Amino acid sequence: MIASAPREPVQAPPVVTEIAAGRPVRAVWENEAGGLTFQVGLGDARQFVKWTPHGSGIDLAAETARLRWASAYTTVPRVLAEGADGTATWILTQGLPGRSAVDDHWKRDPKTAVRAVGSGLRALHDTLPVADCPFDWSAEKRLERVRARAAAGRIDRAERHPDLRHLGTVERALGLLADIPPAERLVVCHGDACAPNTLVADDGTHSGHVDLGTLGVADPWADLAVATWSTRWNYGPGWEEALLDAYGIEADPERITYYRLLWDLSD
Repeated sequence: MIASAPREPVQAPPVVTEIAAGRPVRAVWENEAGGLTFQVGLGDARQFVKWTPHGSGIDLAAETARLRWASAYTTVPRVLAEGADGTATWILTQGLPGRSAVDDHWKRDPKTAVRAVGSGLRALHDTLPVADCPFDWSAEKRLERVRARAAAGRIDRAERHPDLRHLGTVERALGLLADIPPAERLVVCHGDACAPNTLVADDGTHSGHVDLGTLGVADPWADLAVATWSTRWNYGPGWEEALLDAYGIEADPERITYYRLLWDLSD
């Protein structure tokens, strides 16, 4: 799902205005499903409201559960409140130190940002306990969703990422995905390891992770394939190897292709 900073002014929903209680409100992120994230307040006291309309397909309850579990082991946003009304669901979280790795400050210094993303992802994988994780993000489970989407006619080859269209028809892509590469190890994956979801402190080190709505146990390449891919979108070509170096691993072209295809067909 494509997401970015809003390009046009965004009117805050009433619930966000109510939560703000007179504090400054600024829309900082939106996705193609209509979901919005608002910063409320300023500085170290800032909070964030993630708001998503009913019918968007985004499960904020799932994200809340994952944030609460992961917060016992690593730095993720602390959930302060959650709720729903007739139009949408929302969660309120406490802000974390640092700026998104795709903040303009870090886009001017991609070397530092990319290393923070790679090392931050490695720290996340090494820290979160697989044995205690109740969430599954395995290729097997995700492939079930892809097959259901294909059966419903919801996968359009023309909408697939240009990097992957050469793999052919939807039927051929499903055939490729059926051959799941064996995992050399399992970790608790972020689930959306694109660069924007790593926060970077002023000293250039990673300071936390956000947007963990699909966190779960999987092959680490499920995260790495997407994290490296996202460096192209956010910083331009030439940064994939730097991210893998910071993580401490060599490229695995087979798994990278597999998990990018699975990602592309999952949305």
